[in-house]
Amino acid sequence: MAVLHIIAASMRKYVRGVVRAIVLLLFNRYTAFILGVYAYSLLILHLGGLGGMFGAIEIRSMWLFPLDQIRGVYLKKEYLELLLLFYLYFYFNAILRPTRWQALLAALPLLLAYLGQDIYFLMYSNVFRAAELADAPELLQVLTWQYLLALLLLVGLPLGFFLWSIDYRRYLVLVAGALPPALLIAAAVYYPGQYIEVYLKVGQEIVPWSDKDTVENNGRFMMLLYREAERHLAQAKTELFRNRAQYEEQVRQFVAWLKESDGPKRNVHLVVMESFLDPTLFKAATYTKDPIHLSFRKLFGKKLDRLGFSLSPVVGGRTAQAEFEVLCGVPAFDEMSGTEFNNFTGASAYCLPGKLELAGYRTMASNAFDPSFFNAPNAYRGMGFGKIFFPREFASGNDTYLSKGDTTGEGEYMFDSVIFSQNLDYVAKLLGEKDAPPLFNYVLTIYGHYPHYMNEEKRPRVLKMVSDFEDEQLERAANQMYYRTQAVADYVNRLIELDPKSLIILVSDHLPPGQHGRRSFQKLRYLDNSNESLHMNRIMIIEEGKPKKYAVIHHYDVPAIVYNFVSSGAYCKVNTCGFVENKLLDDRMRRHDDYMRIMAHAAK
Repeated sequence: MAVLHIIAASMRKYVRGVVRAIVLLLFNRYTAFILGVYAYSLLILHLGGLGGMFGAIEIRSMWLFPLDQIRGVYLKKEYLELLLLFYLYFYFNAILRPTRWQALLAALPLLLAYLGQDIYFLMYSNVFRAAELADAPELLQVLTWQYLLALLLLVGLPLGFFLWSIDYRRYLVLVAGALPPALLIAAAVYYPGQYIEVYLKVGQEIVPWSDKDTVENNGRFMMLLYREAERHLAQAKTELFRNRAQYEEQVRQFVAWLKESDGPKRNVHLVVMESFLDPTLFKAATYTKDPIHLSFRKLFGKKLDRLGFSLSPVVGGRTAQAEFEVLCGVPAFDEMSGTEFNNFTGASAYCLPGKLELAGYRTMASNAFDPSFFNAPNAYRGMGFGKIFFPREFASGNDTYLSKGDTTGEGEYMFDSVIFSQNLDYVAKLLGEKDAPPLFNYVLTIYGHYPHYMNEEKRPRVLKMVSDFEDEQLERAANQMYYRTQAVADYVNRLIELDPKSLIILVSDHLPPGQHGRRSFQKLRYLDNSNESLHMNRIMIIEEGKPKKYAVIHHYDVPAIVYNFVSSGAYCKVNTCGFVENKLLDDRMRRHDDYMRIMAHAAK
């Protein structure tokens, strides 16, 4: 009996120890912190902010699958961010003086850092980057006293209390604990190439077209470091080309020359269209109905012989690369990162819109999609646009004239005529202003994006593709083009009425991917599979109300067409312009230095 009593007592002691250990594990500040981070992630996602922590896992999944099956799901999303957060929270606890508020106070800087980034995203629909901290002094100067007071009360005082609560006598802990994050920051700043190379191996997917998706995959802090590494890598590569004073002097000289010509008084309308595919260029396909609307053929010829071709740098995606070439006049070499737009910080790079603005133009960009894609706001500002508009549904709180309208059944993709009609209304008011400066009106459309969603109640299918090779995606794209060509014809005809002396350019960004990728275009014999056919895109040029066809150009030749128009032909008299000589120039590498200069100043 005595033995049994001893065993029972030991068992009770063991159970109490296990229970105590479980209680300590579940009800301590670190567990509460992790749960708090998860709760914050769910709450901010519900409010429209950035989600992503733990992949917003549904708790019920834990009870449905064995741990070894779900471990990848749980730990894959933002695991590096979670480790960093946990370390920082532990470090802050270690350096603070013990008080009853210590656990909450240690989380305060992390909460404010997260909250600041999410408020920025909610206000501007764009992901915050560390380089934008340079604009903070200017922002503080324009804030009203009410906002300054709120900033002091909600940020300044709490952070001040945090700093006051640090036990500075524990200097060894302060220094030793700060060393790992300091080394991480130093690696991103001083060894950006190696940092990026390692991160691509250990981090989660970097989505080239979406800062938002990338942050939700990897975390806010980790992406602040990654984007900063990209910026420093660009600076390192372009060091020899970074001379701001000399660069701006060259721009001023060009603008002064442009002003001396007779032309910088006429308006320019430039439209980059998402996947504006000409289905008639498939040699191995016919259609039960003409995919090109009659009004479009009336404008550009029954055989479309008034249309031209422009070589895009990309196929199937990455619209920003096409935009970069069209707006900056240099090839997209992909030398800074996968997408040049991602290296823009908002610093003046003086692309086409920037030079036109210095020449006296009002410059505006109207983008039909989400500003968090391709770092578009920073890129547009750096290129020189004075006004930037996104649909209010994507950019709540921003001053904009755009609304995406009803996109039911078509993803989030605004139909072409919806953005065109809104743009026409806005532009008509500007053109009606007496003695107003000339206008550079840039538009980026989104309808026609893969996978070619169609709301067939609004836009019923009108044709079927007849071919030995079937591609449902491209058949839908052909149906879309019937309505899209009508929208383009209506837009151009109305612009000609409003602005008969202007230059109007519409160009496709790239070919759509097709259901089977490039194989679809090869099997359907797009442009009979001629050399560079997959990079060939339709371009429409209307000078003073009349369609004009040039020889094949590159997307990066578009600014030269604009400069030549606004200078009444003077530009191509002093510069080599292949389109004037009716030939395609092989001048890609000769423009490499110009590319490096633009990127040197785009990345500050």
